[in-house]
This record gives sequence, C-alpha cells and structure tokens, in this order.
Amino acid sequence: MASEPAISGSSEISSEKPATAPADSNIDHAASIRYWNSVAANSNTMLGMLGSYPWYTRIDLRGSKSFLSKVRRLVPGCTTEGKLNLAVDCGAGVGRVTEGLLSHVCETVDAVEPVEKFTQVIRDSALKRAGVVGDIYTVGLEGWYPEKKYDLIWTQFCVGHLTDVQLVHYFVRCRESLTETGIVVVKENQSTDPNGNDMYDDEDSSVTRTDEKFKEIFQQAGLIVITSELQLGFPKNFKLLPVRFYALRPKS
Repeated sequence: MASEPAISGSSEISSEKPATAPADSNIDHAASIRYWNSVAANSNTMLGMLGSYPWYTRIDLRGSKSFLSKVRRLVPGCTTEGKLNLAVDCGAGVGRVTEGLLSHVCETVDAVEPVEKFTQVIRDSALKRAGVVGDIYTVGLEGWYPEKKYDLIWTQFCVGHLTDVQLVHYFVRCRESLTETGIVVVKENQSTDPNGNDMYDDEDSSVTRTDEKFKEIFQQAGLIVITSELQLGFPKNFKLLPVRFYALRPKS
C-alpha cells in the first residue's frame, strides 16, 4: 500500500501492547486494508494518496529520478542510458510512481498493490492501455511471490505494513527475482524516536523503522546497500519525517 508523507511526531506506540513489545508486533493487516479502503483513489491529482501535500509528488519524483540515475552508474553492466526492460512498482497505490517515474525509465512496469480500488485505477489508466503497465497483482507484499526476473524492484512508502520477519522474507524473494544487473530500491520514512526505536502508527497500523533496523533486515535478507541517501527539498516548516533511499544488490 503506497503511503503518504508522515508528519514528525505523529506516530506513537500503541497502548494495546506493553511498552517493551517490538513496534511491529502491533501491525494488523486487516486494519491497514480498512484504512486504505477509506482513502479516496484519485487518478488525476493523487490527492487521495498524498493527503494534504499535493506539491509533495513533484519533489518526491524529482529526487527519485536523480537517485536512480546515480545508482545505475554504480552497478557493473547496468545500462546507464535508455530504458530498463522490466520493473515492478511494489506498494503501487494508484500508480503515482509508475506514472511519474518508472514509466519514463522502464519499458514495462508491473504493479503490486493489495487494495482493489487502487489497482482498478491502474487497470483503467492510459499506461495500461498503451502496454507500459504489464501485470497487476492485487496482493500484499507479504503474499507476493515473483514469477519473473526484474531489472528494478521499486518499493516505496509501504513496507511499514509488514512485520520485521515478513519484510526479511519479502526482500529474500526480491533478491531471488533480480536479473544479473537488477536493483532493489527502497524509499521510506525514517523513525525520529529519541530513543532510537521504531515507531508504530495506529491510524494505518504501520511501523516507521530506524535506519539501523532497515540495515539489519537487508543483511538478514542477503542484500547489501550499494548507496543510500536522504531525500532533499521538502519544506522544513511541514515537519515531515525524514525520507531515505536505499539501493540494494545481492551479496556476492
């Protein structure tokens, strides 16, 4: 489920679990689906996915395009010009990233998204009619088992809905479904908890993880971080959570 920008300090540990319980123990997939089914699916402005921040997508996509360009130059054998053959947009929502980024850098883009009304927007899109959007999987990341080899697996604002164990398993499957020069890109909000803990948000039943937790999960999944950086350009007065990119490749 493609998420929206999070405001710093808006996430808190649920009172239903002891304070010492891991943040991801609070995750409830059914509650997440109910939340996203309550969000409007708007194929024109994407406001349903971005809450009150319609300007966010321009800055977000510009940063993503720049990051991907850098990453392609770091992977031996990866073409740095022209389009990649096959990508998949994981947590695709209504196709904001597919439309604004992936369709410009990839010949074909598959989509993975558990909310049916969001995948219907993608099915009805001009990109689908033009054949740029390939297969659409209406399933959560925890239940997605790739049957193809991808040059690019793009995962953005959605892994907070998976437990740590589910996330490790997801990244193992991603690692095994990459082409020889394939890349996994993860773009996610970062925890700002003063004690260095992951943060649970009971509004959409999701976890915002620390940089350290992400690196532990990548390592467990057999992936290495070839480069990582913060998304820049968001106005500071909105007090959004930091957003970090990770570019991942299988351990050699």
